[in-house]
Amino acid sequence: MNKKELASSELVLNEDGSVYHLHLKPENIGEKIILVGDPGRVQKVSSLFDSIEFRMSNREFITHTGYYKGHRITALSTGIGIGNIDIVVNELDALANINLETRTINDKLKTLKMIRVGTSGGLQEELEVGSFILSRMACGLDGLIHYYRDAQSVCDTELEQLFIKHTAWDKRRPVPYFVKSSDSLFNKLNRNVFSGITLTSPGFYGPQGRILRLAVTDPELNDKIHSFSANGIKIMNYEMESSALFALSQLLGHESVTVCAIIANRITKKFIRDHEPVMENLLQFTLDSICE
Repeated sequence: MNKKELASSELVLNEDGSVYHLHLKPENIGEKIILVGDPGRVQKVSSLFDSIEFRMSNREFITHTGYYKGHRITALSTGIGIGNIDIVVNELDALANINLETRTINDKLKTLKMIRVGTSGGLQEELEVGSFILSRMACGLDGLIHYYRDAQSVCDTELEQLFIKHTAWDKRRPVPYFVKSSDSLFNKLNRNVFSGITLTSPGFYGPQGRILRLAVTDPELNDKIHSFSANGIKIMNYEMESSALFALSQLLGHESVTVCAIIANRITKKFIRDHEPVMENLLQFTLDSICE
């Protein structure tokens, strides 16, 4: 049986055969991938490697691949937000599971392990600034996953309805969705860290309840989020990427998890201005944990 060839308008490649945004070829990535938002942070990850074999830079997407304790690791920057995660996860999957020369899906599919390491704002008093939070689940306020046909197969619809009721969710906003992180990656990183539900926001200001010159539709939303609990698990922090990362990874057969440094607490109003030492400790912790 002839395989269906993916059209050039769907699988977009550069002249050198690399995927469009990341400018990578299949041989350029490892199966363990550290995702960071800030392009400048890729260098901080790779500086911990024992050796570096490959570097690429295009737009906000910077990639370094090398070795750490015998494990081949890729460090890749995603930039900020859900839209970029949609690009990164789909193009990484294409590198792992599509023959870019024939434009056909491989018979044998690979499973990538993607670990997002980032910064975050805490939503519970016990999250001291400088602590680490590991995402057991993400709640997406962004709506991206609803564009994919099989989204409901990876989402917890019961939690979704509880959250909608608890927050009196405005129907003009995207429907929230809850999706778990990888069990195996979570267990590898679950050492001396906080854990819980991470809230993924489609923006930094209004969607997270920040008011500068524009009023928000629900000034009490963060209070409602703070008081939400499901089977004793609370929403612990805000960030802007994890829900799409977890959902797309599950739909495509990959594993993913997020671990963040708390650099601000929205409840106690505390903030760390110089958080780079905290991030360096988190990066070292993450590499050691996934390479045991």
